[in-house]
Amino acid sequence: MFTRRLAAVAAGVALGALALAGQAFAHVEVSAKPAQALATDAMISFSAEAESGSAGISSVRVVLPQGIAPADVSLVSAPAGWKFTPTADGYTVAGTALKVKTDAAYKIKVKQLPNAKSVAFKTLVTYSNGNVDRWIEIPTASDPNPEHPAPMLKLAAAAPGATPTEAALVSPSPSDPASPSTGTQDAATATATTAAAPASAPMGAGAWILLAVLAVVALALGITLARRKAARRAQ
Repeated sequence: MFTRRLAAVAAGVALGALALAGQAFAHVEVSAKPAQALATDAMISFSAEAESGSAGISSVRVVLPQGIAPADVSLVSAPAGWKFTPTADGYTVAGTALKVKTDAAYKIKVKQLPNAKSVAFKTLVTYSNGNVDRWIEIPTASDPNPEHPAPMLKLAAAAPGATPTEAALVSPSPSDPASPSTGTQDAATATATTAAAPASAPMGAGAWILLAVLAVVALALGITLARRKAARRAQ
């Protein structure tokens, strides 16, 4: 009976840890209207979660997926006073640092979405104290839930008769979106690869689950030992 109860508790803790992990890893949300391949003048909304307890977000740097050129992107809305600056491989939205724990929400318009099933927007979130959260990792078959996932936008199939521009013809793979092929390409990704991970980087979902299971096992062992001692004394 005790073993069954322990298994049930362990399963409940593991499920709870998974639920918490799923919530904690929605670091940069992205959505689009319409979210459809080859859609024109699509509105894409982003919300970068503020994860620092001592500094506010001061800029958001995005590397665009292949099929979207920086010149084809324009700012629709952003925090008050923030400005949009195109870069060689994407853009930056920045301004006066937001209040601590205030998410950075903004919206852009894209001339035409790529002809793809999904696209990734690798994102660097910089805080007023200089710390950087790097959401640049792409899910793969071997690692479907990376610790620092890039925001992924899923796209429905293109409408019948939709005509792609030259840029939108490219169909990047959902698991490995290509980057510009110039020598200065993907500066954000290069920086994130060579630099150390931010001190505030959260633990992975696997780590949380392992800690929860270990805690349950330790508790169970303590209870078992206590019961054995009590039984011996009773004898």
